[in-house]
Amino acid sequence: MTFRALMLVCALILWSPITQERQTSPEKQNAAPRPLGVDDLFGALEVHDPQISSDAQFIAYTITSMSLKDDKAESRIWMIPSAGGEPIPMTAEGVSSEHPRWSPDGKFLAFLSSRRDEEGNETKTQLYLLNRLGGEAQRLTDTPQDVEDFAWSPDGKRLVLILRDPSPEELEAAESRGKDDEEASDRTVVIKRKKAQRPWVIDRLLFKEDNIGYLDRRRTHLYVFDLASKTTTQLTSGDYDDVEPAWSPDGKFLAFTSNRSKPDPDFTYAVNIWIVGADNKDRGANPRQVTTGLGGDHQPAWSPDGKWIAYSTQLDPKLFQYDTFHIAVAPAAGGPAKILTKALDRNSTIPRFTLDGKSIYFVVDDDGTQNLAQVSLGDGNISRPIGGRLTVEGYSLSKDGTLAANISTVDRPYELYAVPGGKLTRLTHTNDEWLARFKLPSVEYVSFKSKDGTTVHGYLYKPVDYVPGRRYPTILRPHGGPVEEYEAEFFDLPQLFAANGYVVLLPNPRGSSGYGLDYCKAIYADWGNKDFQDDMAFVDFALAQGIADPDKLGVGGWSYGGISTDFIIGQTNRFKAAISGAGASEFTSLWGHDEYVRDYITELGLPWEHRDVWDRVAKFWRVNDIHTPTLFVGGNIDANVPVLGSEQMYESLKALGRDTLLVVYPDEYHEFRTPSHIKDRNERYLAWYAHYVKVDGAPARPDMPKETKPGS
Repeated sequence: MTFRALMLVCALILWSPITQERQTSPEKQNAAPRPLGVDDLFGALEVHDPQISSDAQFIAYTITSMSLKDDKAESRIWMIPSAGGEPIPMTAEGVSSEHPRWSPDGKFLAFLSSRRDEEGNETKTQLYLLNRLGGEAQRLTDTPQDVEDFAWSPDGKRLVLILRDPSPEELEAAESRGKDDEEASDRTVVIKRKKAQRPWVIDRLLFKEDNIGYLDRRRTHLYVFDLASKTTTQLTSGDYDDVEPAWSPDGKFLAFTSNRSKPDPDFTYAVNIWIVGADNKDRGANPRQVTTGLGGDHQPAWSPDGKWIAYSTQLDPKLFQYDTFHIAVAPAAGGPAKILTKALDRNSTIPRFTLDGKSIYFVVDDDGTQNLAQVSLGDGNISRPIGGRLTVEGYSLSKDGTLAANISTVDRPYELYAVPGGKLTRLTHTNDEWLARFKLPSVEYVSFKSKDGTTVHGYLYKPVDYVPGRRYPTILRPHGGPVEEYEAEFFDLPQLFAANGYVVLLPNPRGSSGYGLDYCKAIYADWGNKDFQDDMAFVDFALAQGIADPDKLGVGGWSYGGISTDFIIGQTNRFKAAISGAGASEFTSLWGHDEYVRDYITELGLPWEHRDVWDRVAKFWRVNDIHTPTLFVGGNIDANVPVLGSEQMYESLKALGRDTLLVVYPDEYHEFRTPSHIKDRNERYLAWYAHYVKVDGAPARPDMPKETKPGS
């Protein structure tokens, strides 16, 4: 390292916000820990996307923060020596940067960022390059549309980009930027009228997607960007989406995933692995198909010798999301694939070959955890380089085999770890000082029996300052999915509830991943039955343990957790309050309105042909039996579970004269992004439960005077 580079690194370390807080905030370290508050949650920092350099010297990663003051989230790229040391900020504050990827020689970081132009307008997401030794980032691309993904070629001379076909508006904007501003040069003031937006012309089965909106025929394709000439060449084309690019070790080919089934890919789940030449000049008119499965193949990764491609696969298209993800390998030249994890019977994803090509790393969901596993190609033996009651979100591998991963536990947000020589070593302490300020609840992973004898598991949070022998108000919180699971990771919402004196129950009922195929598919076309029994069994378990107060029970969840909440209050009145977030209960009203039409057809059949199935899963028809005071919450542009489902339930309860409230947040998709909205939502959660579950005299909503009653 040169003297200039050394001084730059020292300066960066000196001005690191993390280092600065350690040096100037001793009073925060010495203050008595206290329970978490709503605003405190925004002080936690999220560590994601670990990327170790090829020489294993440094690990790049992102830290995402949420600012209530600026009312936005921001991601910055950081770097830390893999041997340990102080983190070094690589990108500036005030602009979000993400997806860092090392050049093959480890000297440069490429990343994605959306920055502002001279007039303060946010530009499209573009590809930038940063020297590891410091200096300003160099913008590499200037595309009219966002750069959605990229990957370095093995020789470091090219990058493959994922670009969506530009819209007419994007092309017009790019053309406008390219012209001289004659109006500005003659100082003429011109009032620009906003152009009317073009209509959406829909001719696809799958025509809507959350975070995007209406879908047209603009597709994502592979492009190769040459660093020397700064030119971009399109590699694939057609009425298909091409994503997840992976370079062959010799740099001659690119593997990618695409659903190119005939006559219309919108009707199938048949995403397959394809290969195209990296120097292809005909826009990939005839890519070579590697896999032929119908359930969906994803995340291709080449073996070091270029002969094999590992990938994650689902085998049964009829089960779609309920089916288990397996790790498979297929010959790159074509031929039968081999499933490596069938006996494991757990969701297995993100495969990467070891350096000798004799085994494959992957991430496995298992029993309320997410571990890093390794399967031998020779004997099929599976080990766990990173195991235990923790959650591995992502990992990367250097040329010498050193692993880097970001890991969370129930009492610690995600941090960066290295695994030199097989020893798990924590490198970052991003949230240490934040955690030291608060009392955290005790969290237990428990098992219990459901109504039919099935063993069910879940996480039980005890209130801060829990006293054995005392019963507490209790909140049951079903998870989303339904094919998800609560895992051993830091989860802010139950932490907040526990800080406010609640027992919190996070069940993994049937339908959850992590417990095998049969467990997962047990609720197929039968929602709100076995999972309802399992959820209720957790409540009964907490009552039997003498922890929960039977007269102070609440329930609430988000997405399928909101749907589960609607199912639950339609079948029992044992809960004093409910909060249904992004939920629904009558699904024919969502047919053609949300993004799940293909899944509905697969699981439930066409609604006019299988009305009995649709009615069975629609607990809406029990709405007259609902007496639980219920708060409904949603985002107005959610295409995943549209707010229509919440509106419908709210209007029904309102018509029946029941205690209910609907809160709709503007410009929010399924997952909220605006800090002030998240803060407001959490405050409403606490107010609703305090009023109806604790019955503490507080108003049912934070914007209502204390003496005012709901519905008055």
